[in-house]
Amino acid sequence: MNRRWLAAVLILAVVFTNSACSRRQEELRGEEHEKVYEEKEIREDQDKLDAIFPSAYGDVKGLTPEPGTYISIIGKSADGLYWDTICEGAEQAAEDINDMLGYEGKDKIKLVYSAPGEANDVDEQVNILDEELARYPSAIGIAIVDSQSCEVQFDMAAENGIPIVTFDSASAYPGIMAKILTDNTKAAQTAASGMAKEMGEKGKVMILANDSRSDTSRERVDAFVDEMKENHPGIQVGNVYYLNEEEKIAKEMISRMELEDQEEAPKPEDIGQEDIIRFIFEENPDIDGIYATNSTTVMMAVENCEEYDRNNVTIVGFDMNESEQKALQEGKIAGLILQNPYGMGYATVIAAVRSVLEMGNEAVVDTGFTWVTRENMEEESVQNMLY
Repeated sequence: MNRRWLAAVLILAVVFTNSACSRRQEELRGEEHEKVYEEKEIREDQDKLDAIFPSAYGDVKGLTPEPGTYISIIGKSADGLYWDTICEGAEQAAEDINDMLGYEGKDKIKLVYSAPGEANDVDEQVNILDEELARYPSAIGIAIVDSQSCEVQFDMAAENGIPIVTFDSASAYPGIMAKILTDNTKAAQTAASGMAKEMGEKGKVMILANDSRSDTSRERVDAFVDEMKENHPGIQVGNVYYLNEEEKIAKEMISRMELEDQEEAPKPEDIGQEDIIRFIFEENPDIDGIYATNSTTVMMAVENCEEYDRNNVTIVGFDMNESEQKALQEGKIAGLILQNPYGMGYATVIAAVRSVLEMGNEAVVDTGFTWVTRENMEEESVQNMLY
């Protein structure tokens, strides 16, 4: 071999060796960051992460998004403990990824939470989604207020290669990468069984549902009704009221009014929510139980049972904010479905990042729930899930 060929071979050997060493150093740095992440003390949020199924959505290991990846999370409300906790879980997932990969400064995964100022404002949520799409995020996670409202925007996202993940409430849109939520059917069945037991398997129940537009609310109503019919025949399910249908209820109120001159009748928009709630309770004087589908309707049931001296009415429902906890302790509520909003926010970010990395996702990720009563609310397993 002549000297020129020998020199060329030596140069190539040095280049390949340096390249291999560089790659190995990068691997070692990644392994070092992951090892530090794994060796952290037992996490305070571990029970909430352990409740997520599949378990991969409660863990950031194996995720390697590009520095500066932008994840947009859009909720149903800018206020409220439930939504604040979802945001907290999402932010923690982003922080865990940054810690594991050693991302700092501009390299950090960017996470932005946005939501309507007024809860469940469909138009504002759609506007927020439009604004976020204009920023070209790497992925979007959204809790859809109206299951039919965002399909045009989802088409735009697909055209621009922006994956969509839903949380809290789902959509039938075929391009959704993953749905992160409570198993509402199972949760509603659990609430129905708990209520039937509290009522001695007999009596009449009224339903206060927060919204007829979201799949979540409808699932909670339908599963509750079906469970009572199939397994608790002694319980009669009476009227179902969706509180976003105030105009419909107001029209029914007006039709019942005994007026000499119908021109004196008020217009539906002139009737306030307090009047509507009063009408609902007056129309249902013989109820033994109230099933409510979220914290707002639960507390509406509690407050109006107190006002109308319906102290023997059994109330069950969803969520567990401070007011609900207090009412549960005082025996005003019989049982509550405690969801896992922290785990929901965390798993949404994991699913979004997996979508960006084209790792594949489960179609549905179950974030778990706990049935809480006055008897078990002080247990450690329940306390660890509170938010």
